[in-house]
Amino acid sequence: MNKPILHFSHGNSFPGGTYSKFLDRLRPRYDVRSVDMFGHDPAYPVTDGWPGLVAELIAQLEQYKQPVILLGHSLGGMLSMMAARERPDLARCVVMLDSPVVAGWRAMVWRTAKALGLSERLSPAQFSVRRRFVWPDTDSAHAHFGSKDIFAAWAPGVLADYLEHGLKPHPEGKQLRFSRDVESAIYSGLPHHMGSVLRRRFPVPIGCIAGTASVEMSQAGLGPTRRLVRDNFAKIEGGHLFPMESPDLAAKLTLDMLDKLLEQARQLAGKAT
Repeated sequence: MNKPILHFSHGNSFPGGTYSKFLDRLRPRYDVRSVDMFGHDPAYPVTDGWPGLVAELIAQLEQYKQPVILLGHSLGGMLSMMAARERPDLARCVVMLDSPVVAGWRAMVWRTAKALGLSERLSPAQFSVRRRFVWPDTDSAHAHFGSKDIFAAWAPGVLADYLEHGLKPHPEGKQLRFSRDVESAIYSGLPHHMGSVLRRRFPVPIGCIAGTASVEMSQAGLGPTRRLVRDNFAKIEGGHLFPMESPDLAAKLTLDMLDKLLEQARQLAGKAT
């Protein structure tokens, strides 16, 4: 019997292989496919509101010739939600992992900041645009990232996965595969029109798992996200990068959420027939 297809989309700057420890725990029950890197195909450029990235994901989903499960972290969760809203025929359900929905007054402030050319200064782009991206070798890169609290909190082996999938050769040694310019453009283009998503019930079952210490979720406010997913909301101890911090627990909660959403999808299908 074929396993259901689960299409995973990564967070900004973290290639899909970074999540191997987390995704491997889903593979016994699902046929897990993952995006390598959003934003690096010239056919799907990064622009304000991410329409090109949504189109990139939709193009990938169309290849399956059937609706599939959408799962995404941060940026990936938002893109999964936006793709499912635009093309609900391609999605069975959506799970967002710490993907904050910016709406209400925060969206108005963000829209104004963009109009004034302040998006880079008021988003993580202010840091990513200056991020170091070249090291003499992989060991030097490992030491660099491992010395930072955010990476030191990751589970054993996850940083190695990030470097395996996130580095490429450079004349001076190794460099990040994920472009700093692309990463910064994604941050600066964060959608400000998500309020429209909340005006009517989402077309497929959708849920969210949020980190209890996630700065990103607290800055956006939980209200819009909870209005979107309704009762399909769960919390996990950890920060914004909890799939890297606690891949085992994150996978368990994801599997539980998927059971819930797929049952809701079956009930909806039953009512439609």
